Amino acid sequence: MAQRPVFTPRIRAPYYNVHDVEFQWNPGLNIVQKQKNIEAIHRAFSRQFPEKEALEISSKSLQPGGTDLSAFNLPIYVPALGREVPVECAYHAGKVFSNGGPYTDLLEVSPRAAKKDPRLKESGRLTGFVFGDMTFPVESGTAFYNWLYIRALLEHPDLAAVLLQYQGFTDIEYNPQKSRACQARAAAIYVSFFRQGLLEGDFRQYL
Repeated sequence: MAQRPVFTPRIRAPYYNVHDVEFQWNPGLNIVQKQKNIEAIHRAFSRQFPEKEALEISSKSLQPGGTDLSAFNLPIYVPALGREVPVECAYHAGKVFSNGGPYTDLLEVSPRAAKKDPRLKESGRLTGFVFGDMTFPVESGTAFYNWLYIRALLEHPDLAAVLLQYQGFTDIEYNPQKSRACQARAAAIYVSFFRQGLLEGDFRQYL
């Protein structure tokens, strides 16, 4: 058995709930095995919450919009470049370390290359994040990633509308033991903010 989180919107801070769902794990790294695990997570979640439907947000998703909403594909406009780049690239390019960064050249590479750039592990302690004139201290946890993801959704309301059709969100690639940022969590926060009208001003204060 394995356990993975399903994120649902919440009215109060931190604006999301985490439901740890147990399911039978299908071993293997190929996409078919990962999609089997997605289906298993969603079945287990449905048994607990039959009134809720979950959306898988990743490049492995089989649901409409799920792949487009992946941070590897969801674009965000970068004023310094005058064009859009995937959220994943903006996230890693915005990291500041005690011995280097931000490595803005990661805005110009593929999301996978940005994520695996060796400098992200060789530049010392993570101290904060930056995007344009916006800065986030490392103590803010996942606020920077959530802010980037939600900002990208605001730039693409057609994709954001897909999220409003669901009540839970998963990311098969997210392992709480190994990762901090999670697009499924950010999606749940977006839905909560949307429903409460918190996106009409500076939503950063709520992250």
